[in-house]
Formats: sequence, C-alpha cells, structure tokens
Amino acid sequence: MDNILSIINNNPSQITLDIAKKAKELRLYFGLKRSTLAKKAGITEASLKRFELTGKISFESLLKLGFALNCLEEFFNLFPKPSAHSIKELEKQYQTKTRKRGRL
Repeated sequence: MDNILSIINNNPSQITLDIAKKAKELRLYFGLKRSTLAKKAGITEASLKRFELTGKISFESLLKLGFALNCLEEFFNLFPKPSAHSIKELEKQYQTKTRKRGRL
C-alpha cells in the first residue's frame, strides 16, 4: 500500500529517483562496485553513476540492469490489462479481438 501511495503522491521525476535509489540499494546489498555491475550489465560505469545520481537512463540500459540484478521479471508486470469487474466484462475480454491501433 505504501508503494501505491508514494506513486500517487510523486511525479515521474521523483519516481525515477526512487527506482534509482532502490537499484543502488540492491547493488550495495550484493556488495557490487559500480564498475562491476556496469560490466555485468553491459553498460558504461558513467551511465550507471548518472542513473544512481539523477534517475536518468535509457530504457534498454534499465532492462540490462534489471537482468544483471535478477529483477527483469518485474518489467513484465508493467501496463497490465485492467481486471474485469463483472462476468459480462470478463466475457467481453475473451470475445474481442486484440486491438492493433488506437481509435483516437
């Protein structure tokens, strides 16, 4: 619940800093130096340092860090489909084709 409230009360810049902080904490938990993790992830040490200090990183590099820190699976939970609130909505989800384009 705390995570949900912190996301609601923060802006995207603050969320990126929070994610960077968690990544740094995990790196330190594993006892890794920046240079070691950067090499393991296949990114530059400068990119890792910038991420830890500012939260700025390319999405591809973030995925590489997630893989190196054994957290890649969490990325698959991004953008989940909304859950159905009734049997009718559930039936509709299974009957409709997957959209390939937006309407608007």
